[in-house]
Amino acid sequence: MVVVMMVMVMVMVVMVVVMVVTEVMVMVAVVVMVVIVVVVVMVMMVVMAMVVMVLMVMMLVVIVVVMMVMVVVMVMIMVLMVLVMMVVVMVVMMVVMVVVMVVVVVVLVMVMMMVVMMVVVVVVMIV
Repeated sequence: MVVVMMVMVMVMVVMVVVMVVTEVMVMVAVVVMVVIVVVVVMVMMVVMAMVVMVLMVMMLVVIVVVMMVMVVVMVMIMVLMVLVMMVVVMVVMMVVMVVVMVVVVVVLVMVMMMVVMMVVVVVVMIV
């Protein structure tokens, strides 16, 4: 009976030791898993932050390029506007010159007619 009791106690002690070891191993495994998860999350966060930074830089570059393009387009539009204005001014000048020429010709014709009429009247008077 004493031997049986000793064996039972030994088995109990072994069982308790095994339980404690398994508990410790499970705790260590859980801690390791948590640490791995935390590290992975941290790495992912860092990677995401890097990606976000790169995307922000890309966005800034794109915005700067778009701004440059907008400025170039604005300058081109300004130059085109100036050219159009110059053409319009040229056309207006041409029209004004033509109108002035017509007016001058009309006035000259009127003056010539008046002179002819005067001459005719004077000749008729003399006759």
